[in-house]
Amino acid sequence: MQALYFTEFGTSDVLQYGKVPLPQVLANEVLVKNEYIGLNFADIYRRRGTYQIEKHYPYIDGYEGAGSIVQVGSAVDPQLLGQNILYVDAPLANAEYVAVPETKVITLPADISPKLAATIGLQGLTADFLAHDLGSDQAPAQVFITGISGGVGQLLAQILLADGLQVFGSASTAAKRSVALKMGVQEVFPSREFSWLPQQSGKFRTVYDGVGANLDKSLQLLQHRGRVVFFGMAGGNPPQIDLVQMLAESKSILTGDLWDYLTSFAERKRRSERLFSYLRQGKIQLTEPKIFALSAGKAAHQYLESGKNIGKVLLQP
Repeated sequence: MQALYFTEFGTSDVLQYGKVPLPQVLANEVLVKNEYIGLNFADIYRRRGTYQIEKHYPYIDGYEGAGSIVQVGSAVDPQLLGQNILYVDAPLANAEYVAVPETKVITLPADISPKLAATIGLQGLTADFLAHDLGSDQAPAQVFITGISGGVGQLLAQILLADGLQVFGSASTAAKRSVALKMGVQEVFPSREFSWLPQQSGKFRTVYDGVGANLDKSLQLLQHRGRVVFFGMAGGNPPQIDLVQMLAESKSILTGDLWDYLTSFAERKRRSERLFSYLRQGKIQLTEPKIFALSAGKAAHQYLESGKNIGKVLLQP
């Protein structure tokens, strides 16, 4: 099969495209023919060598994709053959085929195509988890999302809006701010200068921060007894935080790992059905994904690193 791979860590220049062996399917696994593969910032960190990656030679990046089951292991129900599925945490995804444990399979209903599933998959489940497990605010609370026009940010904003919250945010460009405003976000501020910060300080019940580098500013935005939901470092490592000051204002920082919640086939089914219900009800509108051929993986990595994307980046074998 063909795959996007690398043999050493580094810039996108280390990426190669070529033939590698077909995965061996274990008894409790299925073989998936990928139709679309999700590209995420975590994949860039893995390529750079700064994030855990599956031990394999050569290295094959990627953990998320959608396609159809073309082979099942000896312990798997053969009725799964031909089923369209989504997976969000199976390694070695940047290839034509990938072996996925049966427990990590998310079967797709007829009205959710592999393309749609890959567009909303990992980022949508992350947004759902942030909103309902960590945030859990009640309407009409005011909340703020940093990087609101990114993949997770757009979906999180729409889920929170659908839940009746008042949503504000920040984005790096006028085009990205416009995207958020069209979703119904009340106000969107520049994320690369902070002249607006004093007027907004102390205003929000919850701040969702996936940027990291400006975590201290997210804390300034909080009301007393408010909380930052910290879920990523797209802008770099967070600064040192004054815990004594946080204590004095009864502020908190919450973190969490989606994989501590996606612990079973049943959990994947329940959470994906809740996410898909927002789509069916028209409460989530997706930006058309930017699609690259898997063979153009180097260009896809460069595009994502440039910050030009609005929404999901997909690879197509």
